Amino acid sequence: MSDTGLPQSVLTEIGSPIRESRLTGVDELTRLAWGADLELAAAARHALQQMTEDDSRSVSAAAVAALERTAVRLDPERIDFGTVAAETQRLVAEVRVDGPPLAVAGATVTVSGPGLRAMLSDRTLRIMWLPRSDWLDGSVTVRGPAGWADVRVTGQVGAAGAPFAPAAGAAYGTSGAAYGTSRGAEPEGLRTYDGGMVANGYGPSRVTVLPAPPSPGRRQIGTTVLVAILTTLVVLGGAGVAMALLSDGRSEPPPAVALPTQPQPQPAEVFESAEPATSAPEVTRVPLAQRVKSVAKPRVIGTIRVGAEPEGVAVAPDGRTIYVANQNSRILSVVDAATRKVTPVVLRNTPRFVAVSRDGNTVFVSMYEDDKHTGSGVAVVDTRSRKVLRYLDTGHMPYTLAVAPDNKLWVPIHSDGRLEIFSSGTLRMVGELPVKPNPHAVGFSSDQMRAFTANHESNAVTVIDMRTNGVLRSIPVSRAPHSIAVSPDGRMALVAGYEADAANLIDTVTLKRSGPFKVGRDPQSVAFSTDSRYGYTVNEGDGTISVLNGRTGAVTATVKVGKSPRTIGVSPDGRLAYVSNGGDNTISILRVGE
Repeated sequence: MSDTGLPQSVLTEIGSPIRESRLTGVDELTRLAWGADLELAAAARHALQQMTEDDSRSVSAAAVAALERTAVRLDPERIDFGTVAAETQRLVAEVRVDGPPLAVAGATVTVSGPGLRAMLSDRTLRIMWLPRSDWLDGSVTVRGPAGWADVRVTGQVGAAGAPFAPAAGAAYGTSGAAYGTSRGAEPEGLRTYDGGMVANGYGPSRVTVLPAPPSPGRRQIGTTVLVAILTTLVVLGGAGVAMALLSDGRSEPPPAVALPTQPQPQPAEVFESAEPATSAPEVTRVPLAQRVKSVAKPRVIGTIRVGAEPEGVAVAPDGRTIYVANQNSRILSVVDAATRKVTPVVLRNTPRFVAVSRDGNTVFVSMYEDDKHTGSGVAVVDTRSRKVLRYLDTGHMPYTLAVAPDNKLWVPIHSDGRLEIFSSGTLRMVGELPVKPNPHAVGFSSDQMRAFTANHESNAVTVIDMRTNGVLRSIPVSRAPHSIAVSPDGRMALVAGYEADAANLIDTVTLKRSGPFKVGRDPQSVAFSTDSRYGYTVNEGDGTISVLNGRTGAVTATVKVGKSPRTIGVSPDGRLAYVSNGGDNTISILRVGE
């Protein structure tokens, strides 16, 4: 064995000047990364990461593919608890953790979302929801030596006494049954449902509805219960167990608690030890995934008048609120999606672009004045009170900011040629990354742990390794890349070439570019449908939206919207999209999914 931990024969292969030998070395590293020797597996993945920068495209692509095959994966990647009764106390879903032994070795769990809990036991990730707010759109992230993966978790609280309601378009089971059936031999008052293989591609999953505690109404898990849970886990032990608890506050999620490696109790026993059960709410259906199919030809179904010259637009995680930055005023418009009522929030400087935190509690608004030097910063707005909490100082011209999968805020600093990264919770600046001039936007592929920035003056996209914050590659694209978006499945990035009237697609795994694809005039903003089937370019010059096939780039439709459209935000449920029209002070509502 060498000093690196890898066999000398493998080092010889990956260091060979002969491409075929290096390809053989990639295969051998893949085998080692799947092995039970965790130290050797970690060394193999590290070597594969280095080989993604190989001069040979075939070797680089093989190393990228090998990293993907040896990374942690979660099945399914989405849990939707649907609409639950107001008196529901707790629900538990199970997700399988796939990948090599390294995927679960030393892995930790973090959660983001009100009332959300999670625990990792061997290869089972157990997710618990205590409905406290009227909606949930959160995430659970598993992070370790084999990378990270996350599960999006959604749910909604209905009226008191209301049964579970299925998510629209969802289908469950494999033999004609609408939903999984209740298991036998369950403890009294406990219901468990098997969803089978979900029709829209999500894997098998279980949802367990835990009984209500004897005291009336819902209540938060306090310090006493936390101690009880941790005491139970420490006494009973757990093989490769990690647990994460998140309060309803806005602070960063606490670190996962690693526990001794002993046999692990079932999740119902762990959670029931925290709150003794006596009776269960009536359960008729348990939807496990929401399925909305995007359409090839969206249509405009309405418009809403907002502030002066709307630019940035973002949709809240629950889809109920749209946030619009009006760049000819100092107003952030808060739009109720149901009533279309618009509420203004006054900001210190001119707002430009908008992003919403993953838990929906905070809106971030980039600001700068027309001279491009004064007034630069980010407004942090509380979504409940609709008041500015604070202002973040940034470099000149903070552009299309975005929230990363780990909840950090990334801000492209246009005039300074760098990205600024702020921590979640405390919003301290934790990183500065120089990139080519001048970064306009950033998108993320959590599967590949990569960030992509569109650099307007450099006609290039910078690819960043989010594990090291190092630049992996610069990819040339069509002239004046103004915006970039990564598909929800993490596989493709769509780039708008503003001065080329064209778009490009980039495979986030191989980093191969395709296109250009001809779209409308002056494409300024891009987005994807929630099922990743279609991409959208907002064409400022001709007042249209171009709809592209998310894999091939073929244009399937051109939709006329308002005057001088600027940006687009897609509702998380995949049904609607909102386009800001800077020339007529409106937003267009598009039906993009059914």
